[in-house]
Amino acid sequence: MSAATLTLGSTQLPRRSFLRDTRIVLLRELRPVVREPFSLVFGLVQPLVFLGLFGPLLAGSAGGTLGGDVWLWFVPAVLAMTTLFGTSVTGSNLQLDLSSGVHERMLVTPLSRPAQLVGRALKEMVPIIAQSAIVLLVMLPFGLRPDPIGAALTLLQLAVLGIGIGSLSYALALAVRKQEWMFWVVQQTVLFPVMMLSGMLLPLETGPAWMRAVSSVNPLRYVVDSGRAAFAGDLASSAVAWGWVAAVATAALGLVVGVRAMVRSAD
Repeated sequence: MSAATLTLGSTQLPRRSFLRDTRIVLLRELRPVVREPFSLVFGLVQPLVFLGLFGPLLAGSAGGTLGGDVWLWFVPAVLAMTTLFGTSVTGSNLQLDLSSGVHERMLVTPLSRPAQLVGRALKEMVPIIAQSAIVLLVMLPFGLRPDPIGAALTLLQLAVLGIGIGSLSYALALAVRKQEWMFWVVQQTVLFPVMMLSGMLLPLETGPAWMRAVSSVNPLRYVVDSGRAAFAGDLASSAVAWGWVAAVATAALGLVVGVRAMVRSAD
């Protein structure tokens, strides 16, 4: 028997590989996205509404305060909003698997428990990058001129952030199990304060001191600030560096919490 096989009675089974298992789960999760790409377009309705309606209002009321090109300030925030909204609800997909028994069947397969979470989380990168690219293309005729390298780095940074938020969403779904209402209560309770305290819609510099203090512990604020600096071509700024720290830290925390929840769900 080779080192790459395990013996179970008289049957030889291939050794499981974490990377192979992750790839299997990733491809499984991507199939619905590929078969029904309309879901990607539907997820763009809200950010495009914000750009079409809130953007001109922002340009008229706060253009002098923001300085420079308002689109370079607002579009990175809308991309972060798309990432936050899209990945924070992905746990609902896992709840469907829980209610239908699919999750239990997945747990009894040879696929490793950590790979089942990581594969799901990595799937979030695809819709994030696809939707963000569409937003950028839509905004180019309206005068958006971001730094190309900065825009690409921002999309990658948002993908890393989305892995973390998606993993936390899966962990929440596993924590509340089949209580779907509880998932949405927690998700909505956390979602809007995080969004408002990131400075997405209005500059936090004009807000009260307590709001600026609370926002300093919000990872999304640093990612939003990083995107704005990168779009403006200021790639060497500390804002970009702190944005990467926040995105990577969120991804690491999400994966640790999510993997632990997935492993415990098998008990």
